[in-house]
Amino acid sequence: MRSGERYAERMGLPPAGWLAVIVVAVIAAALSNLGDMRWWRLAASAVILLAPVIGAWWLGRLPVRVVESGGEAWLHVDDARLPMSAIADVEVLEPVAYSDALGVAQHPLAFVVQRPWINRGVRIVLDDPEDPTPYWVVASRRPERLRDALAAAREPSAA
Repeated sequence: MRSGERYAERMGLPPAGWLAVIVVAVIAAALSNLGDMRWWRLAASAVILLAPVIGAWWLGRLPVRVVESGGEAWLHVDDARLPMSAIADVEVLEPVAYSDALGVAQHPLAFVVQRPWINRGVRIVLDDPEDPTPYWVVASRRPERLRDALAAAREPSAA
């Protein structure tokens, strides 16, 4: 973690996911190059091989961080930022509750950041009358640690 960070996590693909992406990319690249070895087929094979790997890396680059800066703590989820003063409650969502939170019963204005390979997360209820977003649902491999970091950052002595 960097200085000022209370919690840091990336939503990267697990090793089994990387293996699946690489196997599918290699098979697709090999199948795209059946026939003679012309330069455009080799170029297409290279693109077909690299595109899924780059896509998987891009999907997994998303950071979730609790950062203290300028005397105030913030939750950073990729480019979105939320001050601790706007948080009313944080709830850990186990797999069934997390799945329900992502389902049809979800509020249409909720802010959701999820990855299909992560099956747990937190619901962060907001207390900001000027923001129409009622809550955030954020995927996390360690939702208890994220909740604890948010709770510690919300304490008056932490600010």
